[in-house]
Amino acid sequence: MAVGAVGSSNNMGFDEKMEAGDKSGALETKTSETMSANQVGVDESSQNAAEEEEEEVERKIKLGPQFTLKEQLEKDKDDESLRRWKEQLLGTVDLENVGETLEPEVKILSLSIISPGRPNIVLPIQKMENPRVDSSKEMFGTFSPQAEPYTHEMLEETTPSGFFARGSYSARSKFLDDDNKCYLEINYTFDIRKEWATP
Repeated sequence: MAVGAVGSSNNMGFDEKMEAGDKSGALETKTSETMSANQVGVDESSQNAAEEEEEEVERKIKLGPQFTLKEQLEKDKDDESLRRWKEQLLGTVDLENVGETLEPEVKILSLSIISPGRPNIVLPIQKMENPRVDSSKEMFGTFSPQAEPYTHEMLEETTPSGFFARGSYSARSKFLDDDNKCYLEINYTFDIRKEWATP
């Protein structure tokens, strides 16, 4: 599963964009400034050509047939090295609780914003709710099915400081898997200020 974020400044004169990455689920951040038409250089045409080539390569990739988790574990069970690799990748899986569906069951239960010197903000995620939260884009990893929910804490990020970075920002975060299936999309805003009120 991967997280993507898209942010933009309301009053800073530049746009910060973080978009959902490729199908690897890796998280990457792209930042660009808003430019006037006379500032755009020749590099734009070469960049567009490179992006078109990448899109053509992605279109040629054909995924193999999908199997349920039980079928995957039963498949090649006589091959010792494959069996060990699957155990290392998936851990111990209770096949009785997993089910026979091809669609993964992913539920985002809550999001927490952790900031030093401030109380933690825990946002429970309910169906069809669109809370305002802060997030970043990074690879979560591979997780096998289990009864207990997984918890993933992202690395701390340092916000820009100084007069020019202050302002209100709005952003969008996406939680994607390797097939670019979106499990949660969130739009949010945040402020960068010189001083905060005492909690």
